[in-house]
Amino acid sequence: MILRKVRKHPRTTREELVNDLKVAGTKVTKKTIGNTLHRNGLKSCSARKVPLLKKAHVEARLKFANEHLNDSESDWEKVLWSDETKIEKKNAAYDPQNTIPTVKHGGGNILLWGCFSAKGTGQLHRINGKMNGAMYRKILSDNLLPSARKLKMGRGWVFQHDNNPKHTAKATKEWLKNKHIKVIDIMICISG
Repeated sequence: MILRKVRKHPRTTREELVNDLKVAGTKVTKKTIGNTLHRNGLKSCSARKVPLLKKAHVEARLKFANEHLNDSESDWEKVLWSDETKIEKKNAAYDPQNTIPTVKHGGGNILLWGCFSAKGTGQLHRINGKMNGAMYRKILSDNLLPSARKLKMGRGWVFQHDNNPKHTAKATKEWLKNKHIKVIDIMICISG
């Protein structure tokens, strides 16, 4: 029963198993549960946190995918993608059955901005402190155009970033417009 339940519902706690067995008429300790799981090659772990996708996010992503389904490989080679990420020192077990959806915010070890295209990776920038719109534009100023040149993106390349408020701020849109940087109209990503 223990193995069946844990394999079907990986987020089951030892305490829940103790209670389930108690209801079934068997008294065991959490230690016994842990030993049983360990003997059968299962170990306890915490569910990983992944971005929360609301129905609107899923629908917008599908719409975007359908709109670009027939885009050629050369169309995608003109896209310079970017995002920020928090690097942590934890194991990366991101199987959906072992995760808990979350919204990103707060803390972390190292925050980085980077970009890439089909032609390779651009510059990587370490973000110190909490990023605001002015800092984001400075990061773009120092890293985006040099990356596009390094990657030999040529004329007609397109920039992609998500709908984080720092990315969609009026001042950021004006900065991109003044630099003649075309942005993919993509409002499908969740804000970080």
